[in-house]
Amino acid sequence: MTEDVELLDDLLRLCAAAGAEPEVHHSLPERRGSWDQAPMVLVGDDAAQRCRGVARRRGVMLVGRDQDVPDVWRRAVEIGAEYVLRLPESEGWLVDQIANAAEGVGRPALTVGVIGGRGGSGASTLACALAVTAARAGRRTMLIDGDPLGGGIDVLLGGERTEGMRWPDFAHSKGRVGGGALEESLPALHGLRVLSWGRDDWVVIPPPAIQAVLAAARRLGGVVVVDLPRRVDEAVAEALAQLDLGLLVVPGELRAVAAAKRVAAMAGMVLDDLRVVARGPYAAGLDERWVAQALGLPLAGELPLETGLLAAQDGGAPPGSSARSPLARFCTAFWERALAPEGVGSRTAGDAS
Repeated sequence: MTEDVELLDDLLRLCAAAGAEPEVHHSLPERRGSWDQAPMVLVGDDAAQRCRGVARRRGVMLVGRDQDVPDVWRRAVEIGAEYVLRLPESEGWLVDQIANAAEGVGRPALTVGVIGGRGGSGASTLACALAVTAARAGRRTMLIDGDPLGGGIDVLLGGERTEGMRWPDFAHSKGRVGGGALEESLPALHGLRVLSWGRDDWVVIPPPAIQAVLAAARRLGGVVVVDLPRRVDEAVAEALAQLDLGLLVVPGELRAVAAAKRVAAMAGMVLDDLRVVARGPYAAGLDERWVAQALGLPLAGELPLETGLLAAQDGGAPPGSSARSPLARFCTAFWERALAPEGVGSRTAGDAS
């Protein structure tokens, strides 16, 4: 609400950056429902006088461009404003608040990263199965491919030719990415949304773009599964920082455990909650608990062997698509524990063994 043309231009620009469509008034709207029902009300300094006596509500902000307007705090109290903002200093914070109001603010997504203890450990298969089982249970689900050298996790879902945006389209993203816009732009496969890599030219995704995209995915709620590479560079460290927990997939052999120790040491510098998923067959004298103890990490469970998995994928069925398969049952048990009230934060929450 303002008649200040320069201020209005600034606010319209910030709304566009937040992916929100504003309703503009020069004075109190004739339909008082607009004032009461809007998720946020931005009142310009010039319009504060015309809002005196209005019904009190949350989400009112008094906005101006002049740092030295007299009596600004008195005006804020008179209209029940929660904040007094000066532009351009408060632009970044205000964009976040507008986007939160437009999208709604709820419980952020439970975000789980999957990392291979060594090459070929089955981390991408587990990440895909976790996402497929979560979506089948009716949870809002996003699967994010964090490994540019992995060949594209959309291939595991049979969706490499499905239309939608891939990581190269987000290479220049920074600041805030709208969660709803992100979700709608991605390929929809098997009831979930997938952000994978393209198969054209090599594109480096800078850490600010990783941060912006993952933050948008988390704001949507539900679950987010991230398939991560074994190396940790700045971009991967940004992804690790967004996780609630990580699953380290480790085959039951001595060389795999030795390799996994190095991966765990690097990931552990950023990620507080890292758990082991052991995978057989095991070398003599080893089992899933020995693997976890050797790594000094809690055991999330033992990944079951599943015959016919490759044949099913060749036939177009992604990992975890058969609800009765051992892999799907493992993933279902994991989500039930991770999403329980005690959930993440309990060192036994992920135990699906």
